[in-house]
Amino acid sequence: MFQKLKQYKDLRNTAKKAQSVLEEVTVHADTEGGKIAVVMDGNQKILSLNIDSALLAPENKEKIEKGIKEVIADAMKKLQRQMMMKMKAGELEMPDMSKLS
Repeated sequence: MFQKLKQYKDLRNTAKKAQSVLEEVTVHADTEGGKIAVVMDGNQKILSLNIDSALLAPENKEKIEKGIKEVIADAMKKLQRQMMMKMKAGELEMPDMSKLS
């Protein structure tokens, strides 16, 4: 039983370390010629979302919604690439869940 508790503690510590590393990563993405932009950290938290006031009109609603989806998807792809690069470089260790079975 104590072995399982130690494994959970180790897993938790590894996850916290990974989360700290990911908090330091930020990506920027934009669309509509920079009129819709997002900044996201490695934990997929949106730090900022900017929509140019020139787009803020009722007739642009669909364009804005589409742009927000695109910019968030782009930021997520960039984060995934950065995470893979950090893992390959040994800077980021993901918790091994297989030890918990």
